[in-house]
Amino acid sequence: MKLLVLHYDAPYIKEKLENKFPNVTILAATAEDQIGDFIESADILVCNRASDELIKRGEKLQWVHCFITGTNYLLSLPSFPKHIIFTSTRGIHGPQMSEMAFLHMLNLTRNYARMLRNQDKGVWERWPQPLLYNKAVGILGVGAIGKEIARKAKAFDMTVHGIVSAKREIEFVDHCYGPEGLMEVLQTVDYFINNIPATPETINLMGEKEFSNMKSSAYYINIGRGDTEDQEALIRALESKRIAGAALDVFRTEPLPENNPLWQMENVLITPHVGGMSDIYADQALPILEENLGRFLKGERRDLLNFIDL
Repeated sequence: MKLLVLHYDAPYIKEKLENKFPNVTILAATAEDQIGDFIESADILVCNRASDELIKRGEKLQWVHCFITGTNYLLSLPSFPKHIIFTSTRGIHGPQMSEMAFLHMLNLTRNYARMLRNQDKGVWERWPQPLLYNKAVGILGVGAIGKEIARKAKAFDMTVHGIVSAKREIEFVDHCYGPEGLMEVLQTVDYFINNIPATPETINLMGEKEFSNMKSSAYYINIGRGDTEDQEALIRALESKRIAGAALDVFRTEPLPENNPLWQMENVLITPHVGGMSDIYADQALPILEENLGRFLKGERRDLLNFIDL
């Protein structure tokens, strides 16, 4: 069995896998130009992303494991085969993504960017500091990540509104809504966190009407996918002060083009799609891969963890 790991942490991943699966031949590559002909005989590919040319050359691939949650990058490749086993690393990102959400909320609330600008200029300026305490937060998408955001929000004494595909009781969520409750939540909360994946149903879900329904004092945070919002509508809402500000970790085009007006807005925080990253990411992700590799070597297929039916 041959396994190709294409990842910036590939040597470490290879070392960990070889200790448990000594009979698997593993090639660790941090870039595609290190792979050579190995892809042509590989049975398994582990990666975040890959070029269409690499996938096209992997004619013997039986299983592709996406080492992140977002599978749309791979599935959108023209040559990605729909007959193979496909799995993801969904479910491990609660710690880092929830911390990113609070990094953004605290930054926006306290206007920390203004403090940093003042520090650069040597300016001593003070103003009353707004709190997260007793504020309301809306979470669009309450899966593993959304639940962890909700749990942390209760530590700040916040009221949590969650929007899910089907209304149900969720721990740490004070008010749960189905999709039909989106407008009600937008009109209510002080912070609205977009945490949903990009699917045909969620493209441009946040648009002109949605931003217009938010309170003028509210903040919009997107740590999900850039495709789920109409960026032009968001820019108009920010320019007109229809909403107080935004914090964005994901964008429709990445990197965000230098001429995009979002870069110049003082009421916007931009981070370069780092929400899902962590200094322990490989150790977080490896248990799923190791469990699935063990099952795969035993002949199991559709019952792998996070199996995605293509």
